[in-house]
Amino acid sequence: MNVETLPKFTPPAAKLYAAIPADIRKQLLSNVWCGVCRHEVMISNFSGAVRSGDLLLVGKCSECHGDVARVIESA
Repeated sequence: MNVETLPKFTPPAAKLYAAIPADIRKQLLSNVWCGVCRHEVMISNFSGAVRSGDLLLVGKCSECHGDVARVIESA
């Protein structure tokens, strides 16, 4: 049985992430570029932090388990 870990967020990142509608969050998590797989993948085992005012998600590719990241620019 494979159990995903719950995402770890800094408090400011958690606030930004919670402000994103659930359907948009799902799209953002399933549309992450993997440099190894060379296509869009789902991010897994990710954590979140705020960098330069933007939300940064860092985690693993759901296919090759390599490192991936997603920047979500704040409006």
